[in-house]
Amino acid sequence: MFNFSMPFFTKVLFLFGTSLISTSIIIYLFTHFFKKLWLMDQPHKYPHEGKRAPIPYSIWVVLFINFALLSVLFLDLSYKKLIIMLVLWLIVTIVSFVDDLDTINRSIIKVHPIFRLLMQIWIGAIIWITSIKIWYVSNIFWWVLHLDKYFFQFLGLNIYIIPLIFTIIWYVLVFNSINWSDSIPWLTSWLVEIAFLIILILTIKLYFSDISSLSRENSEFVLTILTILIPSLFIFWCFDIQKKFLIRDSWTMFLGFVIATLAIISGWKIATVATVLWVYLIDAFYVILMRLYNKKNPLKWDTIHHLHFRLGNMWFSKVFVRNLVYSLSFLFGIWAIFLDKIWKIIIFSILVVIVIFITKILNTKISLKNGK
Repeated sequence: MFNFSMPFFTKVLFLFGTSLISTSIIIYLFTHFFKKLWLMDQPHKYPHEGKRAPIPYSIWVVLFINFALLSVLFLDLSYKKLIIMLVLWLIVTIVSFVDDLDTINRSIIKVHPIFRLLMQIWIGAIIWITSIKIWYVSNIFWWVLHLDKYFFQFLGLNIYIIPLIFTIIWYVLVFNSINWSDSIPWLTSWLVEIAFLIILILTIKLYFSDISSLSRENSEFVLTILTILIPSLFIFWCFDIQKKFLIRDSWTMFLGFVIATLAIISGWKIATVATVLWVYLIDAFYVILMRLYNKKNPLKWDTIHHLHFRLGNMWFSKVFVRNLVYSLSFLFGIWAIFLDKIWKIIIFSILVVIVIFITKILNTKISLKNGK
């Protein structure tokens, strides 16, 4: 995977340290660059944030820039999957950055939500058509769904329409699950770090349990990508909590693409990776059903039904909500890797109850405590 001579795990350590340093430098340089071009947010539009000076907006692009730079310097650009990721990642970055510029009135191009959805669908299709494919899905209910059994022939070619559709659905779900988590500061950053950590543990497990050449190649590729991204995202988070810059929805598109793609490459273990996002996947279905029940547009944003809004309306702090999501995501991700399937079913059922009924449970407990 690397174009310089070192033992693999020595290269991993080298890239980890290099990514820490390069991300810090690039963030520092781009912060001044954004200020000079006045690519800053407009705090007067957000009265709830109080009076503060404008800060750089959409500076999350440094994550892609850092990854692209280290890829050019140290990775093997003849590797097909890396090129596909870089090209599609660049497209997501450009579209998202233009969308952010429109938010601060610095772009003449408007990115319609329908266009963003079509981009998600198109990316899922391109990913599958090129080389990064989903052929089967294992799940907590003992059986494996073999998607390659579902195809039809056209002009002598096998057209695998079901795997294609499944891949597209996977990308759309991940894109939007990450996006739904972005209503509380810093929640998305660590939710993604947890997803990266679960993929890392899963990949290391596969690296030592499956010694076939294809599996080793995929595992080394994923480990290399994570070695660059994990420290990079951590440095970004350190700047973010100091409110040095501001991020919005477009940044979640960037992170969603990474998680969705690495989950496939890491051994088609999308069911395991999905457990990290279960909180928001279950929450999304709950929100859609509640909006339909109340005869509202299921796709229209509100500040009532999502888990973080329901807890916030009960006066739970944002810190509590973040820690709850982090804990559930990490524990369920670890359990999905190491526990037997029967325990996965039990834990999944518990999570459904927690996400859907937690506010009612807590509200009842509070009422009993207050003697009501």
